[in-house]
Amino acid sequence: MCAIFGFFDYGKKVSANTLKKLLRALSVAAESRGTDATGFSYVRGGNIVTFKKAKPAHKVKLYFPRDTTAVIGHTRFTTQGSEKNNYNNHPFEGSTDSHNFALAHNGVLFNDKELRKEKNLPDTEIETDSYIAVQLIERENIVDSNSIKSMAEAVNGSFVFTILRDDNTFYLVKGDNPITVIHFSEYGLYVYASTTAILNAAMKAVKFAGRCVEIAVNDGEIIRIDSDGKLSVSTFEQKIQKINYRNWYNWYGCDFDADDEDYTNDLLLICGCYGVDREDVELLLELGYTTDEIEEMLLDEELFEETMHEVKSLYQR
Repeated sequence: MCAIFGFFDYGKKVSANTLKKLLRALSVAAESRGTDATGFSYVRGGNIVTFKKAKPAHKVKLYFPRDTTAVIGHTRFTTQGSEKNNYNNHPFEGSTDSHNFALAHNGVLFNDKELRKEKNLPDTEIETDSYIAVQLIERENIVDSNSIKSMAEAVNGSFVFTILRDDNTFYLVKGDNPITVIHFSEYGLYVYASTTAILNAAMKAVKFAGRCVEIAVNDGEIIRIDSDGKLSVSTFEQKIQKINYRNWYNWYGCDFDADDEDYTNDLLLICGCYGVDREDVELLLELGYTTDEIEEMLLDEELFEETMHEVKSLYQR
């Protein structure tokens, strides 16, 4: 469970000081989904600049130049690859003949090792499963919607990717993990985060005034925003739709026992990967639902919403 967040300021009407406050507020709010490491990338003078530390966001100083257009950020909950080795933390940088880029990922990929062998990709000291996305784009030797589509259709797992190119072109790639994007058209500003709760907390903390609309981002879509703010959408075919918790545990070498108290605690910890609040899972447990029943609901969004509507109606009575 991690979080991605950031902004795209194509209108240049928001002060640098406000944008820095906004980025900090987003990163601190994103600690709800990960405190092991914090990182962000931006473009300066046509070059990608990345800063990351194995620290929670509130302990990290965030800096970017006054003329920065876009920042992609990440807070990490470690699953694969120790955060103590900073090269395992997000965002990751990549390069092609035409562009350099930075990539951040929320989710988990199960076939990174298989893809590295299948595509004859070079070995790397980076242990994080997410890095295979960088290598796949590099293999295409171009950073565009087609190369990103190829990458998204090759990986097997749960994901949202953000990709920032060195000309301030921004891509958002949505698998089945959550993401919320809002647009302040009067300012020329896009802001995004893994969950609406993170966005709301950040906007409240900054006291940002203005009218915004939420940008619909559907599973299987690639959102591209050009440096002038123009937004376009393309699609890709998802390899799988949902992740089973047993796959998660087996992949990371953990013993799975659905009746074990430790599993209940971990279920509460990683439910955010499905865009589900911990409080809702706690309520279901309190009312006697088993971990197997809750897992089934997490894998079926419609079933979960129907159950929560019924449960909350009865609970309020």
